Amino acid sequence: MITLTQATAPTDAVRALIGELDAILSAEYPPEQRFGLALDAIFTPHISFFVAELDGAPVGCGGVALFADFAEVKRMYVRDSARGHGVAQAILARLEAETVAAGLAVLRLETGIAQRAAIRLYERAGFTICGAFGDYLAKPANALTTSIFYEKLLAS
Repeated sequence: MITLTQATAPTDAVRALIGELDAILSAEYPPEQRFGLALDAIFTPHISFFVAELDGAPVGCGGVALFADFAEVKRMYVRDSARGHGVAQAILARLEAETVAAGLAVLRLETGIAQRAAIRLYERAGFTICGAFGDYLAKPANALTTSIFYEKLLAS
């Protein structure tokens, strides 16, 4: 059974999951090509962040940042041991629901070219490649060489 709980502060589970995600990304990308929010930045009023549990154990997380004209997926991660159980799809569905509930029609994200499982997930979920957006537009071009940007229209 998958359950999603909103986290309003950095719990031990959140710290562990974000730590694992950071370790994976650090092994794949140099610092200037990593754009994950710092732990404390996740818990701000415009971001809703969730922890996914599978049979009572924390196995994944993800957040959605709400902006004026779009929302952005932030810090989404599922442990290898929980992949294939629908956890990522459950998190993504919740982030999409939060976006729609906020009255926004576009959900965007940035991921890295080495995150093959994430790319498959997003494309299967109906996301399409788009150009850089938001704060990424101000980044130097060489910082974005390993980034892929996606968006999904949720409502018209």
